[in-house]
Amino acid sequence: MQATIFHNPRCGTSRRVLERLTQAGLEVWIVEYLRTPPDRATLAEIARAGGIGVRGLLRAKETLVAEPGLDAPDISDDALLDAMVAHPVLINRPVVVTERGTRLCRPAELVEDLLPPAA
Repeated sequence: MQATIFHNPRCGTSRRVLERLTQAGLEVWIVEYLRTPPDRATLAEIARAGGIGVRGLLRAKETLVAEPGLDAPDISDDALLDAMVAHPVLINRPVVVTERGTRLCRPAELVEDLLPPAA
């Protein structure tokens, strides 16, 4: 089974999730999203497939969220996607995609639902 992780190697949660994916024997494609940011369509699909919506994909504690008012309840998904494309640090992580689904794995234990069943 294969997995894609949108990963920040400086994030402890992201490192734990990546370690769990490799321990489970998955072939992991690592996307360091700060170096290679996903495009707008990919972000929208992650938000949809993960069931979290665009606002759920936003890393709300980043200072870049409050300064331009991205935390306002009436800001559109389009504006949030534009901000995440322009500033990938605004993307919450780690996001994992496998054939079992897409999930923002925060806390790290959420990755367990995406792993193959134990034999």
